[in-house]
Amino acid sequence: MSIRPVKRIVQSKPTIEGAGVKLRRAFGFGDTAETDPFLLLDDFRNDRPSDYLAGFPWHPHRGIETITYVLNGTVEHGDSLGNRGSLGAGDVQWMTAGRGIMHQEMPQGDALGRMHGFQLWANLPSSLKMTAPRYQDVKGAEIPEVTDDDGTRVRIVCGEFWGKKGPVEGVAADPRYLDIYVPPGKRKTLKVEVERHAFAYVFEGDGKFAYASKPLGVLTEKQVAGEEIVFREPVGDRSLVLFDRGDEVTVQAGDKGIRFLLVSGKPIEEPVAWYGPIVMNTQDQLRQAVSELQNGTFIHAA
Repeated sequence: MSIRPVKRIVQSKPTIEGAGVKLRRAFGFGDTAETDPFLLLDDFRNDRPSDYLAGFPWHPHRGIETITYVLNGTVEHGDSLGNRGSLGAGDVQWMTAGRGIMHQEMPQGDALGRMHGFQLWANLPSSLKMTAPRYQDVKGAEIPEVTDDDGTRVRIVCGEFWGKKGPVEGVAADPRYLDIYVPPGKRKTLKVEVERHAFAYVFEGDGKFAYASKPLGVLTEKQVAGEEIVFREPVGDRSLVLFDRGDEVTVQAGDKGIRFLLVSGKPIEEPVAWYGPIVMNTQDQLRQAVSELQNGTFIHAA
């Protein structure tokens, strides 16, 4: 067993996207080496309708998957293939853009005007960049939730954890996407496969993540070896925690508990050529995609 050291803690940055939606970006539009296969994470949270109602009108996607997880409010969505739907509190949409799709997402607040959700972008390997688009729309009631003896709660959106399997399947990066709450004052150790990149994004409460562990000293054969866990500084709302290699993450919740996304996936380790919502492997592929957008041939027939 080895603790994943905390490489870096980053505060998400205010950003404006779509037609003027104010949100916070944890990472994106930069070097993808530390987060591969993930490209971007946005936290769209606001209680002022004027800051989000303009939404994300029609825009293209190619070469990626977008994962939308709604906590408050609703998101009406539609695409160029004729799909229409609505995501409510607790719902998830995992969209594989593949060879290309035109898409729109229009957020609406709850009865109190609150809107909160996340959008994560996952890269596709070169072999699947031009695959057929597809959706996995998952209602909140379909997402398994496990509660441990100490009150820790985990919603399993994707991947396997604590003997349960999330409903999203067939994703190239074989990701694990968890929504975790650890009660006040509790310490929790969570398994993460060593070959995966992993990050946590804190969105409620605060706490500390373990940085390392060190032996307590040389003990006799009849004694059980112990260790002292060293924690980084406290992290709170809208904090991104990037982890180094290891096979477990340890968190110590603060006085109000802590809630965070814990996301991990197998690195694709391929070149990334990126232009907004289009992510390919080469600049030539990118230029071709932009040319198709301009001449109206971006949507490919089956």
